[in-house]
Amino acid sequence: MHRPLCRALFCITLAFGCAHAVADTPAAALAQNAIGAYEAGRHDEAARLFERAARAGNRLAQFNYAMMLYRNEAQSRDANAAWRWLRRAAGAGLPQAQFTLARLYERGDGVPKSLPTAAEWYRRAAGQGHVEAQVSLASMYSVGHGVPLDAATAARWYLAAARAGHVGAQHIIASLYETGNGVAADRRLAAHWYLQAAQQGDAAAREKHTALMSQIDATTP
Repeated sequence: MHRPLCRALFCITLAFGCAHAVADTPAAALAQNAIGAYEAGRHDEAARLFERAARAGNRLAQFNYAMMLYRNEAQSRDANAAWRWLRRAAGAGLPQAQFTLARLYERGDGVPKSLPTAAEWYRRAAGQGHVEAQVSLASMYSVGHGVPLDAATAARWYLAAARAGHVGAQHIIASLYETGNGVAADRRLAAHWYLQAAQQGDAAAREKHTALMSQIDATTP
């Protein structure tokens, strides 16, 4: 779990400035100071500040404090503190917290494994534009993993992620348009999305695009 949580903390650090204007000012200031302390390697100070901001209701601080606890960069007398703060941030609507909570439920990491619960938290994050959550939810629907098998819903979430620039989703939605799985077959849309993935360095998508364009050209009057 270490690597995803590292990324999660970094993502929230970047996102904080966007939320600063609408956040509670004292809590936001504490959280901002905590970020500075964390980046400077002063983890004890960062943990104290994140906890204070978290208790004041700052959901970004709640998430970051939970991540520090999960990674043993902070300690608490409450053995369930990391879970409680993560759950609180997710319940407050923070997409990254919702996504992280979904991953824990999907893997049974520190919580009882529950694929339907994972799907619900992925759905909440995906609905707010969290791209990795959109891909995870699409993948669950594409194989019936904890949710009913639903090719159309899978395609819808893959398309949302593809539009947001996710290269893997671009390749997948291209293949779905090529085969008509969950969407109406459309070779030109398939070629479009293969090209988008190819332009991000997907060599297989580049080959698919070349082959598909040859077919389209050969059948075009």
